[in-house]
Amino acid sequence: MNKDELKGKAKAAKGRLKQAAGDLTDDERLKREGEADETAGRARESVGKVRRKVGEAIQDVGKAVKK
Repeated sequence: MNKDELKGKAKAAKGRLKQAAGDLTDDERLKREGEADETAGRARESVGKVRRKVGEAIQDVGKAVKK
């Protein structure tokens, strides 16, 4: 897991907490802000996964070339 994946997971969790707080307090702005944070976090996590997979593929190619 790389730093983008970790930061994405953290931001998504923060967004879910904001949504819950918005629900409890009937604060629509906080709820929408939480939804945006969660979406942004999931996007960053996805970017991190793609970066990791590309890195692994490059390493695999490098190992195959060495053989």
